[in-house]
Amino acid sequence: MPRPCLRDPAAAPLPPARPDAEAGAQRLDRTRADLAEFLRLRRERLSPAALGLPAGGRRRTPGLRREEVAALAGVGLAWYTWFEQGRNIRVSATFLENLARVLRLDAAERRHLYLLAHQRPPAEPGRTWCTVPPQVRRLMDDLPARPAYILNLRWDVVAWNAAAERVFGFGAQPAGRRNLLWMLFVEPSMRELFVDWPAQAPAMLSTFRRDFAAAAGAPDITELVDELERVAPEFKAWWREHDVQGACIGVRGLRLPALGEMAFEHATLSVDESRHLRLVVYAPAPDEPRAAAFARWLARQPRAAARGSRE
Repeated sequence: MPRPCLRDPAAAPLPPARPDAEAGAQRLDRTRADLAEFLRLRRERLSPAALGLPAGGRRRTPGLRREEVAALAGVGLAWYTWFEQGRNIRVSATFLENLARVLRLDAAERRHLYLLAHQRPPAEPGRTWCTVPPQVRRLMDDLPARPAYILNLRWDVVAWNAAAERVFGFGAQPAGRRNLLWMLFVEPSMRELFVDWPAQAPAMLSTFRRDFAAAAGAPDITELVDELERVAPEFKAWWREHDVQGACIGVRGLRLPALGEMAFEHATLSVDESRHLRLVVYAPAPDEPRAAAFARWLARQPRAAARGSRE
């Protein structure tokens, strides 16, 4: 009978102990009880039938046995037992992914598993979400003098407040074209709105490239890029330069009716990291002389609740 595998097959050989490794072992000692309890509870909530396993008669404990988890995760029973007990052994991302799959962990639980095992959690798969929590809509409503909108990973504008509607005109766009990137490169009104558009547009595009990488080939985002390459020559040229920029804060010039050119500070805040939803807020720069006139200009429009692209 072959001997069971006592080590994660995908893990590298253990090197000689070093001071930093000893420090890591001490940190693991502090979380070993949490790791053991977390894994035990996740085993117990699963039924063998849900994973296609035979019930095997009476079970002393509910859920899956350790040997079943080990077999499904592709490691030996002794090695998995050591891991669940929080012993100082190295694990690979491949093993943790297999274990998360076997235990049917959701995104938050998967991240928690990585942290308990003192591993860097991998990036969540990029997906395009189009729903915004009501609390976020109410937050935007509480910013009557601050244009604010929500972008998803594809840069669809999924919600916005009355000030953003007055400045950017999102509501006038067809639902399928309410996308900041599309508007920036296709809509003439956006070229007029952004002061020095030839400088600002490629800078914004270089920020989008970071999200494109996070999307990892999501079909809807790839389709958007392909279509923009067909209809917008500047997009095609700048996209193929592969510039990447991470800045989500700064000063941007906007050209507004009856007010002329104004300087606005803009910032991007994460409102739901797992769903890649971000809040973009504009405010007149501190030294902007037309700030008061801008507030009066917004006040002349009836105040409306935050809107969304699914309405």
